Amino acid sequence: MANFSKPSVPRFSVDVYQNEYLPEGGREVNAIVTVTSTGGGTLAGATAAPRPAGPDPGAAVALMVDCSGSMDYPPTKMRNARDATAAAVDTLRDGVHFAVIGGTHVAKEVYPGGGRLAVADAGTREQAKQALRRLSAGGGTAIGTWLRLADRLLSSADVAIRHGILLTDGRNEHESPEDLKAALDACAGRFTCDARGVGTDWEVKEVTSIASALLGSADIVADPAGLAADFTRMMENAMGKEVADVALRVWTPVGTTIRFVKQVAPTVEELTGRRTEAGPRAGDYPTGSWGDESRDYHVCVEVPAAGLGQEMLAARVSLVVPQPDGSAQNLGAQGLVRAVWTDDMTASTSINPQVAHYTGQAELAQAIQEGLDLRKAGDIDGATAKLGRAVQLAGASGNADTAKLLAKVVDVVDAATGTVRLKAKVAEADEMTLETRSTKTVRVKK
Repeated sequence: MANFSKPSVPRFSVDVYQNEYLPEGGREVNAIVTVTSTGGGTLAGATAAPRPAGPDPGAAVALMVDCSGSMDYPPTKMRNARDATAAAVDTLRDGVHFAVIGGTHVAKEVYPGGGRLAVADAGTREQAKQALRRLSAGGGTAIGTWLRLADRLLSSADVAIRHGILLTDGRNEHESPEDLKAALDACAGRFTCDARGVGTDWEVKEVTSIASALLGSADIVADPAGLAADFTRMMENAMGKEVADVALRVWTPVGTTIRFVKQVAPTVEELTGRRTEAGPRAGDYPTGSWGDESRDYHVCVEVPAAGLGQEMLAARVSLVVPQPDGSAQNLGAQGLVRAVWTDDMTASTSINPQVAHYTGQAELAQAIQEGLDLRKAGDIDGATAKLGRAVQLAGASGNADTAKLLAKVVDVVDAATGTVRLKAKVAEADEMTLETRSTKTVRVKK
C-alpha cells in the first residue's frame, strides 16, 4: 500500500518567454507563460512516508467504474477493473473522503452508499474493496448519470480538492450526446476528472471530451491488465493536488484584444472560450487543481499599432483562486508580456524558440486529429498529407513518443520531408492510442 504523507501548500511562479520586438505596424504579440508550483506534493518520484497523525479533510475522490454488459467480454476485463479500483482505494490518504460508483445506464452507489462519502482509513479501505468484489457486469452506458452522481456526492464534502476517476469500455449509447454535454456543463468547475478507456470498443472523442471539460487527463488502457498500475498513478497524482480552481488571470490595456489562450504543455488544451470576466479588461481562464508541477501556456494578443521606439505592456498574467463571495485570492505570482516597436529587422523578425516550438506542437496535435478523421472518411490523399505533416513536426520537435505512435499508422519514407504511406492494416488499439494521446506535447529542447 502506498502511504503518502500530506504535502505542503505549493508556491507559484510565472516565467514569460517571448520576442517583444515588433516591426513598424506590427500588432501580434506571442508569449509562452510557464507556471510552476513547488513545495507541494511531488508525485512523479513520491516515496513512501508515514501518514501524518489525524485526518486529512482536504480532498474528496469519486471512482466511477463501468459495469455495463460489455465489461464481461472478456470476463478478465471486469476483474481487472475491480482490481484497479481496489489499487486506487489503497492509494487514498487517510482522511480523504471517497466513494465508489458503478456505472451502467444508471449510476449506483457501490460504497459507502446512502448518498454520502466514506472517510479513508484502514477499515473503510477494506470495506470498499469488499464491496468491489461484488461488482458484476450488466446493463447499458449513460456516462452523464455517473458524472451527476459523482458531483452530488463530492459536493457534500467541505473540502478544497474534488476529483473523479472514470473508467469506461464502451460507447455512451444510452443517453444522447446532448445529455452528456449537459452533464459536463453542470460539472465543469465543480470537480476535475481523469478519464480512461479500456479495450478498443469505446469512443475516443467521448472520453477525451470528458477529460477536457473537467480539466483532467485522458488515456487508453488497451490491455486491461495495465489498469491497476494506471489507476494507482492517477490516484497518486490526485493525492498530490493541493490548490483547486486555479485560474490564469490575463489583464490587457485599452485597445488590446486577446486572440487566444491555450495550454500547450503537458497537453494542448484550448482555453480561449472558457474565459470568465474578472473586472475591467481582465479575464480568468481555468487551469484546475495543482500540486508540484509545471505547465506552459501560449498567450497571443493583438495590440494597437504604435510608432518606432515606443513600448507598452501588452498583457499582465497572474494566478488567482476565485472565492465564493466573488473576490479572488491572488497567489502572488505574475508575468509581464511586452511590446516594443523597432526598425531593427533582425530583432523584429526573430521567433522566440519557445513560441516556435509550441506553435509546432499545437499544429502537430491538429494534424494528427484531422489526418485520422480523413482516414476514417476514406480520404487517403488527405489523410496521407496530414499524417505526413505530423511525422515531420514530431521529428523536428523531438516528440519521440508521438513519432513512435505515428509509425504504427503510417510507413515513414522520409521523416524530414513528411513523406509517408498509410499502412494497409492498422491495429485498432494503435489508431486509438495515437488519437487519444495526440495532444501530449514535449517541452522545448534546452
